[in-house]
Amino acid sequence: MATLSAACTDLTTLEVDAIVNAANHRLVGGGGVDGAIHSAAGPQLLQACIRIGGCEVGAAVITEGFRLPARHIIHTVGPFWQGGHRGEPELLASCYRKTLELAEAHQLRAIAFPCISTGVYGYPRDLAATVAVNAVREALPSTPGIERVIFCCYRERDLEVYLRLL
Repeated sequence: MATLSAACTDLTTLEVDAIVNAANHRLVGGGGVDGAIHSAAGPQLLQACIRIGGCEVGAAVITEGFRLPARHIIHTVGPFWQGGHRGEPELLASCYRKTLELAEAHQLRAIAFPCISTGVYGYPRDLAATVAVNAVREALPSTPGIERVIFCCYRERDLEVYLRLL
């Protein structure tokens, strides 16, 4: 069974098999986590993402890590929060499931997630953390190669929520 942990650190500095990018559907970089990852990985990342051509909400795609310590970046597009009655929890859970499935398919063992959809997408942090932890726990039995999952938080208050859930 995989080890689940949480940390308040810079996602782009983690030495894991893959970090997860909370991407936009065009995969062209943006603000927040997405911008930080594109900046740290270098211009080759944008070129790789342009070749992929985009990603639907709740889906995931993979690229190399380029200049990052992580070997790969798994890009997933979370939902915009619209009150919680337009499929947001299911779409957010799908981001975590699809990411783990893709990691398993590529024989990746250690994955670090940011807090998907909680920035400009407006998903309430406590609700998003609950969806994240539950989705990962539910997906792990069908992704037995995953050994370590890190929930990487930008803020201490997010870390406190994850630590309570774990």
